[in-house]
Amino acid sequence: MTETTNSQAFIETLEQLEELLDNCDADIDYDTISDILTIEFENHSKIIINYQSANGQLWLAARSGGFHYDYDEGAGRWKNDRNGVEFFDQLSELATEQAGEGIILKPE
Repeated sequence: MTETTNSQAFIETLEQLEELLDNCDADIDYDTISDILTIEFENHSKIIINYQSANGQLWLAARSGGFHYDYDEGAGRWKNDRNGVEFFDQLSELATEQAGEGIILKPE
């Protein structure tokens, strides 16, 4: 797996996520600056997602803590480096927790 593969996978993930956020019914704002995506909920809590090129990981910071994801090229998905949970699954859980309402941010 190469840095280029991981970097490209991160860019594609950000694009998917922006589309999901645009189509989400919940009151969620987001902003992307220099490949750092900040999601802000109505209660002003935030989730921040970025790419760490030094180790090729996607990082997510939420109210409940920080999470790191490795890209599984065979599966075409980012997976939590501690428990193997898929990025979009965990993001949906964390967004639901922070927003106080059911939020699904997962591509079909």
